[in-house]
Amino acid sequence: MNPAHLPLDYESLRLIWWGLLGVLLIGFAVMDGFDMGIGTLLPIVARTDMERRVLINSIGPVWEGNQVWFILGGGAAFAALPILYAVAFSGFYFAMLLVLMAFILRPVGFDYRNKLAHGWWRGAWDVALFIGGFVPSLVFGVAFGNLFQGVPFGFDDDLRSHYEGGFWALLNPFALLCGLTSVAMLCMHGANYVLMKTEGAFVPRARKAGVVATLLLVVLLSVAGVWVSGMKGFVINGELAHDLSSNPLHKKVELVAGGWMHNYRQYPWMMLAPALTYMGAALSLLMVVKKRYGSAFVASAVSVAAVIATAGLSLFPFLLPSSLDANSSLTVWDASSSKLTLFIMLLAALVFMPIVMAYTAWVYRVLRGKISEQYIQDNTHSLY
Repeated sequence: MNPAHLPLDYESLRLIWWGLLGVLLIGFAVMDGFDMGIGTLLPIVARTDMERRVLINSIGPVWEGNQVWFILGGGAAFAALPILYAVAFSGFYFAMLLVLMAFILRPVGFDYRNKLAHGWWRGAWDVALFIGGFVPSLVFGVAFGNLFQGVPFGFDDDLRSHYEGGFWALLNPFALLCGLTSVAMLCMHGANYVLMKTEGAFVPRARKAGVVATLLLVVLLSVAGVWVSGMKGFVINGELAHDLSSNPLHKKVELVAGGWMHNYRQYPWMMLAPALTYMGAALSLLMVVKKRYGSAFVASAVSVAAVIATAGLSLFPFLLPSSLDANSSLTVWDASSSKLTLFIMLLAALVFMPIVMAYTAWVYRVLRGKISEQYIQDNTHSLY
């Protein structure tokens, strides 16, 4: 197949895959986000073993399927943006290892918790489930916070990357603020799922936790937004040839005060993303007060999606800015695979993505209904 004869040009394919990766990130945050939020809220909302079992079994049939979005995102980044994948996964090695270790605790916690009835045994696995929810929620937010500040990597003339940072340097004040914002966001989403999916004496506690998380999200996100608006942002100096080979060194980048606001000044329609963040959070609160929990869950999903979209639109076209050498920063235009690879992957995505989404919708429809203590008691040996 001759790449020159493909129906889409290279620039369009790169933009499409930037959008598709954004969709996969949003899918992960929305679908896997609520069960990470429930893991974080487990010691706060549930006080008895039976209450914890209700919460755990509310996500029991779906949490594994939800993590497919994370795998899809990593696989798509590997194939569509190999330079980004190589630099990010090597630079964030210890952070990613921490996330993977936390993710390993989740299936072990689900599967082993109910093997013994001893309180200390189940309590230990409850801690594991909390870690499996809290740590990834925090680390992913910290990672986004570091993107806005730049990551200390660069390329030599042979495009060999070198990273000069450390794990503890990632835990700077702004990144930790973003990490706490991420935790609050997913706790809001998780609490709404608990309200929609369960019944029990813990519901008022879940409602209170969701309201507090939503208010924290609004406050923390506002602080982060003000911080970013005064932060130096990365801006490409001059016109960038979009059809060049993927060489990050074929551009000039400079740091400009308020640079991350450049896209919003140039394309005012992008303000819709941060507006939807606040609108979704406000609607979520309103629906919780009215006890319309299904609508509250949809509203929090919109807010979560809008937060990811806001970050992506603010960074565009940058994927991984470099604080060590601004010219080495990776963008949509210079970190992608070949034109033919992107086109073949797009065909596969157009076939399989609708299947994945249709199957997911079918599963959630089949598993609709509330989980209660009585349901747990009636099926105690077949549930977590």
